[in-house]
Amino acid sequence: MSGVSVTFGGLVALSDVSLSVAPGRVLGVIGPNGAGKTTLFNVACGFVRPDAGTLAWRGTELRRLRPHHLAGLGIARSLQELGLFDRMTVLENVLVGAGRHAKSGFWTSLLGMTKTEKALTERAMARLTEFGIADLAQRSPVGLPYPVRKRIALARALAAEPDLLLLDEPAGGLSSAEIDEVGALVRGSTERMSVLLVEHHMDLVMGVCDEIVVLDFGRVIAHGTPDQIRADPAVQAAYLGEEVADADR
Repeated sequence: MSGVSVTFGGLVALSDVSLSVAPGRVLGVIGPNGAGKTTLFNVACGFVRPDAGTLAWRGTELRRLRPHHLAGLGIARSLQELGLFDRMTVLENVLVGAGRHAKSGFWTSLLGMTKTEKALTERAMARLTEFGIADLAQRSPVGLPYPVRKRIALARALAAEPDLLLLDEPAGGLSSAEIDEVGALVRGSTERMSVLLVEHHMDLVMGVCDEIVVLDFGRVIAHGTPDQIRADPAVQAAYLGEEVADADR
């Protein structure tokens, strides 16, 4: 993102925001409530078009692309609302993520049980096994506990084997042990992808991110390593409501 600004009516949601995600790195975006985190994530996903600025991935301009075009560019996302298909099985939900690798088209291969579909099924089952929910493959996601549904959504995103993974609040609704598991999965995936993580759970952010961008009232007020962010007086002011002199910034 370069110089991205978004307004809703007279409300400035993002103002001149710039950031980049390096290969094999995890970039975290944090900030107090109302800082603009959700808007930034929605811009990255193509749900919101910025009023100004540019958005690109590996030289491809993204600003005017529809959200469903991102998968073809190697970009996957996991939303806070999960977005699971209740009329599909758990396995079929994850196959939707793996489907970007289908040579003959996901739905054609699914119906025809081709070699491609079998390979995709193996890919999807590997992700379910990784998340410890392979035994639920033929179940409907309806009625499953929220933490389990979240695992399904994350497995679907990783089944796409993306080059860039966009994660929105992956720690929400999870126990401490489950958050640790998510953190380990994110860190273990950086050899094959980059991650943009929007999160309010500070232990997860500090534990998995290589760099962190801090938003406050739609502006970037700090950008650095976890240690640098912890010590930044502007960040402390944003979270604790303290006044910080300009000289301290």
